Amino acid sequence: MTEQLLHLTEEPLWEAARRAGTYEMSTRGRTLREEGFIHCSLPHQLPAVAQALYGSDDDGLVVLVIDTGRLQAPVRYEAMEPGGEEFPHIYGPLPASAVLEVRSWTAHMAHEGGEAG
Repeated sequence: MTEQLLHLTEEPLWEAARRAGTYEMSTRGRTLREEGFIHCSLPHQLPAVAQALYGSDDDGLVVLVIDTGRLQAPVRYEAMEPGGEEFPHIYGPLPASAVLEVRSWTAHMAHEGGEAG
């Protein structure tokens, strides 16, 4: 099986993208066009990303589970600063068909053994 990446987003944004067939948000409040890529995480990175972007305002968040084998755009692992932790970035639109599962943030945290909010 190919690698799975995670992306945290607001449910209405995902629902609109699902209907359109592609997701083009990069991170909270920034589009793919503005940022140049879609921010993703590995499972161990997601809780810290959620805290940094949303804090305790986690109502209505969903986790997209992405199959990299279904992506047409390249994925690059990049650090925000030299020597820092590398995060996966998708350099193009995310096809809705590449999303294997959509979990509520709270259900995802329960699945991973953590706590949301």
